[in-house]
Order: sequence, then C-alpha cells, then structure tokens
Amino acid sequence: MRELTYVQAIQEALAEEMRHDDKVFLMGESVRGGNFEHTVGLVREFGPNRVLDTPICETALAGAGVGAALAGYRPIVEMMFADFMYVAADEIFLKAAQWRFMHGGQTTMPVVFMMAAGGGLMLANEHSRIPSALVLHHPGLKLAIPSNPYDAKGLLKTAIRDENPVVYFWHKALMGLKGEVPEDEYTVPFGQAVVAREGDDVTVVALSAMVNLAMQVAQVLEGRVSVEVIDPRTLEPLDLETILKSVEKTNRLIIVDEDTERCGFAAELGFQIMGQGFDLLDTPIRRVCAANLPIAGGLMEQHVLPGAAKLTAAIEAVISK
Repeated sequence: MRELTYVQAIQEALAEEMRHDDKVFLMGESVRGGNFEHTVGLVREFGPNRVLDTPICETALAGAGVGAALAGYRPIVEMMFADFMYVAADEIFLKAAQWRFMHGGQTTMPVVFMMAAGGGLMLANEHSRIPSALVLHHPGLKLAIPSNPYDAKGLLKTAIRDENPVVYFWHKALMGLKGEVPEDEYTVPFGQAVVAREGDDVTVVALSAMVNLAMQVAQVLEGRVSVEVIDPRTLEPLDLETILKSVEKTNRLIIVDEDTERCGFAAELGFQIMGQGFDLLDTPIRRVCAANLPIAGGLMEQHVLPGAAKLTAAIEAVISK
C-alpha cells in the first residue's frame, strides 16, 4: 500500500470531498498559499470561489462558516492554530454548537472547524495548546483528533459529511509522519476507538500525538512490561466500551493527554472509568498531561508537556503496585 504524510492525507481528503460535493468549500487564513502545506494546490483545481483566503479575523471567519452552513453549504473553516478558537468562542461554542437544538432540529449545521493543535515545535503559549476539554464542555460539537495519516484522511472525510458541527484537531508535530493510506474510497467512523498496540499489563489511552509517544515507550519497555495502547480517535462521540474492555484485561489505566491536567479530558475519562469500571482496577488511575502552566517557548516547553520519561515513570509506578 502507498504511504502518505499526515498533511498529504489531509490535503487528499479535502480534494476528494470538494470533488464529491460542490457545496463543500474551504476558507481560512492563508489557505491558498498553504501555511502548513495541507491546502497547497487546492485553489488551482477548485478556483478562488471555493478556496477563500480570509482576513485575520477569527470571529468573522467562524461566523461566516456558521452562516454558510445554514444556507446549505458545507464549509471547512481553517483557523490555522487551535488557540485562535478562543477569539471565535461565541460563534463556535454557542452558535454552531447549539443551533440545531435551539431550533428544534429544523436545520442542520454541517461545518468543520479545522485547526492545527498541540505543542512540540516550540511555538510558545498562543500557538501550542490542544484545547479538547474546552470543546467537550460545549454540547453539540463533535471532536476528532487523528494520530496518523490513515485516520487524518478518514476522519476528515467523515467530518465533512456530518450534518453537525465538527472540530477537527490535526497535530502539527505529526505533519511529516508517514503511514499507509489506501487509494480506494474510505472513511473512518466517529466513535470507534482502535487498539493501536495489544498488551496485557497496563492500558494506556493516548490522544493525538501522544499515541505515537505511547507506542515508542511501549516498544522500549517490551519484554519488561506489556503495554496496550488505545487510540480513541474521537472524543465526542467517545468509544468507552473499547477502553473498558482493555482495562478489564490489564486492570491498570494511564491516560496521556497533551491538554492541561486540571479539568482536562483525562480527568473526565478517569471518572467515567471509575463510575463504570471501578471493580476492574487493581491500582489508581494515573494521568500524564501537560502541567497546569502556560506552555513556554523554546526549551522550556519540554518541562510542561508530557514526555517519554513521565509516561515511563507512570507505567512503572502502576506496575509496581
């Protein structure tokens, strides 16, 4: 099977869906030039009316996406960095998220808010967050977080076809990651986690780029500790059943998430496991997350974000009990 990079897979998904449905269009900051290369070439094929460069005004950008969705289009709103969604909070979290509910389901809201998320490139505090907890706190939004090229393409195609608003966080530290991507048509359904690596001693639920971190740590520990790695793929909807099944086998759970530890998704998932799978656990659940600090630039970043040493320490701690 052929291999594509993470950004090539995203670009291919965009092109295929724009060919599939002429109501699909892309707008955002520097999408014609391709700030991260995932939109390069699209304007040549689809023209300036379907690939729209916008002013640097996230409020207007998100609002235009909501309006276009209400008018029957399927906009993909490229907001560049996930941190910028705070600027457009009203349009995303109140308007897009709640419109179908507030209007009794009389209309749909097929808009995708696509943005680069996460750290690892030393871009400092306003370009390095992965605010998944913020999205999950607002009912009505779906959240996809691909960790590899196959899922990056398949989840984006599913997001574009959905009748509800979807936030799509692609991790910029994964841009050059290569993986197998079929040439044939496919989508990845929401709400179906995948066992990225099978193991018997401890379950590690990892999100986005943290899946690759968990896989690397599991490889290093092979022979001493058998680590099972679960990739949820989407956090809303969440496949809790697959996670519980893994915990039933290993009796230990670690959640590694690049979002801030305090009030993050790891805390929510841990509490759900406690509520539905308490008797499955032999040790307390551990979290490996970003520290409750701003994400500093430069070399200070490594002291805030999760890393191999922190995850290894957590695995060894639960195994020793």
